[in-house]
Amino acid sequence: MAGALGLSAHWLRGSVSGQTVATAVGRKFAPVNVARERIIREVVGLRPYRDEGYVVRAEKAGSKLLVHHYGHGGAGITLSWGSAADAVDLVRGFQFPAVRGRAAQRKFAVIGCGVIGLSTALMLQRRYQDGPGTVTIYSKDLPPNTTSNIAGGFWSPTSLYDGDAVTPEWTANFRRSSKAANRAFQLLVGKDYGVRWIDTFNLYRAEMSVGSELPGGNDLYPNMQFHRDPATYFGFPIVRQYSTMMIEPSIYLAQLLRDFYAADGKLVVKDFKSREEVMRLPEPVIFNCTGLGSRELFKDEKLVPARGQLAILLPQAEVDYCYLGPGYMFPRSDGIVLGGTFERDDWSIEPRRETTDGFLNTHASIMRGLPR
Repeated sequence: MAGALGLSAHWLRGSVSGQTVATAVGRKFAPVNVARERIIREVVGLRPYRDEGYVVRAEKAGSKLLVHHYGHGGAGITLSWGSAADAVDLVRGFQFPAVRGRAAQRKFAVIGCGVIGLSTALMLQRRYQDGPGTVTIYSKDLPPNTTSNIAGGFWSPTSLYDGDAVTPEWTANFRRSSKAANRAFQLLVGKDYGVRWIDTFNLYRAEMSVGSELPGGNDLYPNMQFHRDPATYFGFPIVRQYSTMMIEPSIYLAQLLRDFYAADGKLVVKDFKSREEVMRLPEPVIFNCTGLGSRELFKDEKLVPARGQLAILLPQAEVDYCYLGPGYMFPRSDGIVLGGTFERDDWSIEPRRETTDGFLNTHASIMRGLPR
């Protein structure tokens, strides 16, 4: 989903040794109006999480090639372009079969129409274009009714692995994909895709919490500095400031779908019940981008849901910053997003009042830390 419904804590350890500490110079924060009567919706999404990280892997299945591309936890939007490029790379060397004596036609099936499926399909269209219908997406749900639409949309590759479970090779690929994805999103900044740069503030209560790298590497977050001015910065003794990108899922996913159609893509609404049904598709190369659906379809029992709940307040155009600390606040044109939960092995998609109450109490307290 990521963009991010929640945050991992593994990157919040360390010290602030060697960092430049900035003083507060003229930064004003428009307060977020945190009140239950301003809630316009509450939503729940189930992230496809694996301790060992997301999967990009190919396997031969008879005359077909099956490429798995799923399991991004809370970083599906964030990593989509980087891991999609890695997945499409796995097609190289595959021999497409000739049909009735004609030259082989390159045809691809993509299962899933969330951000991972759409990004994979678009990457295939860029690299292989043999006319209309080169790429067909098969999916039971389309935007705006996908899990990817229920995401914060903050660019940061978090909530997607256990640091003790991943291999050094996976970690190297992850960092490379993070950089590639970051660059890809920079080229999409603008109203058409709903992508913009935003001032971001990480809120810390202790020095020991601030020193390690941000997810993917500090070089992906320009304008990094530290503030020790609680009177200006939300009442917290130390705050890390940097810039990253906000991606609005409702705008972004709709634009990706338009791009797919503009490149002669084909879409079929279909709900698959088994691997065998998937493998009966006519395309010789099939990409599995079913997210959490891969647990049942492809028997990946390492894949579990990580529940994330969001409360959306009425929009406030004057709020031009976001923060992460206890929970997070992301301002978007469709509302102020409050979130930060990450509940493993929880399949419930019903919003919980006590969770929303926690959001309201947390963010009202943070707003009280702004200067009057």
